[in-house]
Amino acid sequence: MDIAFEWQAQFHILRPSIHARRANIIVKFQDLYGFTVEGNVDDVNVLNEVREKVRQQGRVWWALEASKGANWYLQPQISISQGIGLKSSLKLSGFVNAITLKKLIRKGIPPVLRPKVWFSLSGAAKKKSTVPESYYNDLLKAVQGMDTPATRQIDHDLPRTFPGHPWLDTPEGHAALRRVLVGYSFRDSDVGYCQGLNYVAALLLLVMKTEEDAFWMLAVLLENVLVNDCYTTNLSGCHVEQRVFKDLLAKKCPRIAAHLEALEFDVSLVATEWFLCLFSKSLPSETTLRVWDVLFYEGAKVLFHVALAIFKMKEHELLLTHQVGDIINILQRTTHHLFDPDELLTVAFDKIGFMTTNTISKQRKKQETEVMKELDLRMRRLNSIRTDEK
Repeated sequence: MDIAFEWQAQFHILRPSIHARRANIIVKFQDLYGFTVEGNVDDVNVLNEVREKVRQQGRVWWALEASKGANWYLQPQISISQGIGLKSSLKLSGFVNAITLKKLIRKGIPPVLRPKVWFSLSGAAKKKSTVPESYYNDLLKAVQGMDTPATRQIDHDLPRTFPGHPWLDTPEGHAALRRVLVGYSFRDSDVGYCQGLNYVAALLLLVMKTEEDAFWMLAVLLENVLVNDCYTTNLSGCHVEQRVFKDLLAKKCPRIAAHLEALEFDVSLVATEWFLCLFSKSLPSETTLRVWDVLFYEGAKVLFHVALAIFKMKEHELLLTHQVGDIINILQRTTHHLFDPDELLTVAFDKIGFMTTNTISKQRKKQETEVMKELDLRMRRLNSIRTDEK
């Protein structure tokens, strides 16, 4: 249990000065992952409440580890994507484990357990086991010194990835992030490198602690968890996700969708960054990682739940807007101050309602054809312009 005490010691109670409390001024402090957070005293109080909940949740996980064994969550269970139809073919204990695990993960994985739980449940451990043990180091040696459009873009983006972070924004942090991104760009040449992956990989490095584990988490994320082609050159998968999100917004939040359409507001103005960076640039880091806890277990549908929840939480304010700029300001202010992950995830799963992976897959197929037609037309026009210029 020593590790449990070590983990609990990481959480410090944030105590604003008396002056700050009286004046309700903005205070700055570091969160658990080293990011500088700005907020008023109310935000600090919320963070303290959240940290106490995390401590309590940690005790639940430690109790399960003690009673069921260190890797109890790897026991036979129902895959969320397989659905309820498999109940009868599984032992009751396995079904109970699946329900217990799903509820526990939605309430948050303790930070000290997050690396091993993510690595196991996401499929990263299995993916790593299919290649020689030296795969990552061999890959880095093979690509050392190579110069490609991807490596040049990565070098350009390194200093712009979470500037000011005490580790990421250092030569050591830049070097580690570069190795993960360059390594993956050669593993999957179709993806190569896309802006947005730098933020995702950086946060993975902070959580997973080792470069190699961060690399495999990035691999399973892009190859198994997320939809195909989200990060390819034409971003076709991302375009599909945006269209699916727009359809879901109309279904789940019809009043908001109608109002936004009347103002000619394109939801992709805000949602593209949410989906490409997996909320890492928008939400506070501890809230982002709570979203990722569920993402790595339940799949990409979680991104739609969370995106819809952000709109739903501000429905009243959004319906009073008259300009596009006001909508963007409300959403940015909301995401930057969403310090309570439980509030966000309660809306995402309880108020937004049930969405199956199959339903979203059908929506994607419906949109794929139209997106590919538009991208093809755009490419033809571009080639036509280039021909005329010659």
